[in-house]
Amino acid sequence: MAFCNSCGSTVEGGAKFCPKCGKPVLGAASASSLTPAPAQKSNALKVILIAVAVIIGLGLLAAMSTAFVAWKIARHSHIENNGGNVRVDTPFGSVESTDDASEAVRNLGIDLYPGARALKGNAASLRIGGMHTVAAEFESDDPAEKVGEFYKSKMPDARVSVSDGDHYSIVSTDKKNVVTINIEPQDGKTRIHIATVTGRKTGSSSY
Repeated sequence: MAFCNSCGSTVEGGAKFCPKCGKPVLGAASASSLTPAPAQKSNALKVILIAVAVIIGLGLLAAMSTAFVAWKIARHSHIENNGGNVRVDTPFGSVESTDDASEAVRNLGIDLYPGARALKGNAASLRIGGMHTVAAEFESDDPAEKVGEFYKSKMPDARVSVSDGDHYSIVSTDKKNVVTINIEPQDGKTRIHIATVTGRKTGSSSY
């Protein structure tokens, strides 16, 4: 309730003129003008919450997809252990390891340094699609320089890198084969790491 400033009569709230004397009511304001406007809610928090929910949802979907793929691979994979030979078959290809030196040399398809011994458990074969990768590790009592010269003579067109005077890296490449040989002294012996990759378009004859 308000009062007229001229005659003192009671004036209804929100009235602009006194009903008795007709004078303007000073300081009168409508109820709507006196009511504070509701504060506008910021949309920033809502946007952030939506973004967080989307990120969490995508993360859950990715985790579920990864788990499903892993389950499918595990379900369709088969492991066979036959003496020192281990074979793992997966939907993408097969992996084999062997302790048989003669088999490792046969799979590599290159000459083994005379007298070199295959290290147990350090030979593996991997087949994926049309690609076949074979890796094996050998040991020799001869110095690294002598072993390096042997493989340099066997692969005259290979790229040869020598570091520290007795660490050799030999790479031979053609259209269907890549051969990598690393030779290094270790514990008074010479370690020979050989890896071959065969298949279509594995390399180029140019360097």
